[in-house]
Amino acid sequence: MSYSVGQVSDFAGVTVRTLHHYDDIGLLVPSERSHAGHRRYSDADLDRLQQVLFYRELGFPLDEVAVLLDDPDADPRAHLRRQHELLTARIEKLRKMAAAVENAMEARKMGINLTPEEKFEVFGDKDPEQYAEEAEERWGGTEAYAESQRRVARYTKEDWKRVQAEVDDWQERYTALVASGGRPSDEAAMDLAEEHRQHVSKWYFEVSYEMHTCFGEMYVSDERFKAYYDSMRPGLAEHLKEAILANAARHTA
Repeated sequence: MSYSVGQVSDFAGVTVRTLHHYDDIGLLVPSERSHAGHRRYSDADLDRLQQVLFYRELGFPLDEVAVLLDDPDADPRAHLRRQHELLTARIEKLRKMAAAVENAMEARKMGINLTPEEKFEVFGDKDPEQYAEEAEERWGGTEAYAESQRRVARYTKEDWKRVQAEVDDWQERYTALVASGGRPSDEAAMDLAEEHRQHVSKWYFEVSYEMHTCFGEMYVSDERFKAYYDSMRPGLAEHLKEAILANAARHTA
């Protein structure tokens, strides 16, 4: 079976103009052309369009969608699992927000003043998408960013648990090192800095020692990163920067 652009437009609820655009940028090129040169879409094309629309609904830019779908190592089932996890997480967050709105409505009706903590509890301590737009703006054109997007698209819930477990373990050990008076130039501190670099390389993208030193500088120059690391222990951001620099020096000397 093959379908005309008009039929696909009706199936998917997108405009013909959108389908033409996807064809023009190589995101969804129809498998066939009629004798008159009109686009004809196969069932496989419809499957790809479904994936495109899922990722678009989840907020992925079109260039990232293309990278994800064209990854030769990606399993179509992995895409569906990843999308299901993202959608489930979004549904859960919206459910909590709806409950918070209902709570606010009830409190207003009864004349009860909610505390600031109660008002913003639904948003949690961390927003995983807080810096997504900024990251895309700053690094979206780099191979490192593209590689990171390719990798995380395949991660399962269990993968993310392992990532967080590694982070928590590293933070606990680094905080203990700083608390004990360890210096950034000590071997133990440099080993933990190296572990930090390898963690990013393992889960996101390859980090050279030069790039890692840039990270270290950013951890003290960007107030958000500085606040994050210093929240573990005052002065930890500066300590980590110096340990990163020392570790890079010993490996590149």
